[in-house]
Amino acid sequence: MKIKYLLLAAVAFMMLHSCKVLSPKQYKALVAGRDSLQNRTTNLETELARLQGDTARLHREIADLQRNIADLQKNYNTLNKNYNATSSQVNQLSGDLQKREARLREVEDILRKRDEAANALRDKLQKALLGFQQSGLTVDIRNGKVYVSLTDKLLFPSGSIVIDEKGKQALKQLAGVMNKETDINMAVEGHTDNQRVVNLGQIKDNWDLSVLRATSVTRYLTEVEKVDPQRLTATGKGETQPIDPANTAEARARNRRIEIVLTPKLDELYNLINTK
Repeated sequence: MKIKYLLLAAVAFMMLHSCKVLSPKQYKALVAGRDSLQNRTTNLETELARLQGDTARLHREIADLQRNIADLQKNYNTLNKNYNATSSQVNQLSGDLQKREARLREVEDILRKRDEAANALRDKLQKALLGFQQSGLTVDIRNGKVYVSLTDKLLFPSGSIVIDEKGKQALKQLAGVMNKETDINMAVEGHTDNQRVVNLGQIKDNWDLSVLRATSVTRYLTEVEKVDPQRLTATGKGETQPIDPANTAEARARNRRIEIVLTPKLDELYNLINTK
């Protein structure tokens, strides 16, 4: 509107300062020029309003884009931080996994050696004790340990804790192998059946009987056959660990036994397990 008023004022000024009288034709031309100028002015004002609107809209869009850029930058920084943290954690876990896998391989190697040693020991004992296997002696492997099982009739007279001559011969053969295999520990376990002990003097029950028989075997191995006592332990299990649960004379006979549990020394394994 300011442009329009300025143009009209300019035309009026020119007319007032002109001393020349206009002819009708000149007047019409002047009016036509004025109208043309007004139209152009109107168009310019319309264009100006449109440009101002576009400018305001572009400013808003630029502001929105800047906010979006700021949000994206913030998200990027957060993601980058999380990525770095996750990457560090992954690297740490990967390192821990490699250590655990190496540790597992060490344990597997030691256990493999243990099983190989147990198998070799079983073979030696089976050969050394071959003559007693028909009399109730067995040798087998359970959980990496060698079990030498001797029925009570092979070692003791009925109801006795004193080893007889046949039992001493079996233990002598066993000790001959064990004195050569110094890396083997031994646990002597006494076992009974579930029949109540009667008329055995100072022996009160199956616990007493199992302990005293295990102690008798341990004493014979250490005092007579000179097995290192630091390698032996003696325990009584009573009737708590039957190998045959049947309620028959044959099952009870199998349950009355001495088991000598032979365990390879696993210092390497224990040290490895206790190492952090």
